Amino acid sequence: MLKRQNISENISFYLGGFYNVPHVKYYFIFLCFVYIITVLANGFLLSLIYLEKTFHTPRYIIVFNLALTDLCGSTALIPKVLDTFLLNRRYIVYEACLSYLFFVFFFGSMQSWTLVTMAYDRLIAICLPLRYSVIVTRKSVVTILLCSWTSALIIIAVLVGLINRLSFCGSLVIKSFFCDHGATFRLACNDTFLNIVMANVTFALVICIPLVLIGATYVCISIALSRTASREERLKAIRTCTSHLSLVALFFIPYVVTNIIANITDINPNVRILNSSLSHIAPSLLNPIIYALKTEEVMNAVRKLCKRKITKW
Repeated sequence: MLKRQNISENISFYLGGFYNVPHVKYYFIFLCFVYIITVLANGFLLSLIYLEKTFHTPRYIIVFNLALTDLCGSTALIPKVLDTFLLNRRYIVYEACLSYLFFVFFFGSMQSWTLVTMAYDRLIAICLPLRYSVIVTRKSVVTILLCSWTSALIIIAVLVGLINRLSFCGSLVIKSFFCDHGATFRLACNDTFLNIVMANVTFALVICIPLVLIGATYVCISIALSRTASREERLKAIRTCTSHLSLVALFFIPYVVTNIIANITDINPNVRILNSSLSHIAPSLLNPIIYALKTEEVMNAVRKLCKRKITKW
């Protein structure tokens, strides 16, 4: 067992995830393909929004932000997972471990609050359509997103910073596929009460509160739609929400289910790690694909760009 006396020493953690999993290399090859597709899909959506002037609107500023956080979040996680387990470099120095933890959680938090901002956009568009262009402006959306980035930065910095006060005098084996917060601070041999409190606060701010706000948004949207006389208007409004609802389900359901299962049952650690890793990587892979396929404007813009390229050739 790996042992050190305290945090002041130049310690290295050992990532113990995926231990004794049969044919696990195939899973890492799968992750490699997932990362390539994630980069291409999100990169394409970012380029499309940047190049197509009709997408320079508040709504697509939010979509651009989601694609950017998806791309950064995957880049923060997947290459390091492949380097750690596929190339068998399981040791990670203390400072690198905290940086790893910070960036994975930071971009995950931004994904969550970007989905809330999307819900706000749909709420105003459907409930206050005549005032939409006045309320949802580029300036207001950029302000909301900047506040989200700043808040996420502060929250995750505090979460990670509290680990820095701990001493690690026992095992340094992190039983996860990355430097996960809970798996790391539970290795400390001094009081972790503040870390537990901050973990719960972060879970509330990143998962629970966004879910409640999105749920409340769709309750208001449902009420507004029930008062709309025209069936066609209702269907049109519902179609504009399906992409967002798909993204919400894809992001939140795996996290919530994983946490519930982990708390009420004693599942195999490798099953938990596989489930958790898929929960982290699947939204970033599927978000741009779902959004492109379910949004008519995006598909039309793709056709337009293709026609331009063909004409140039």
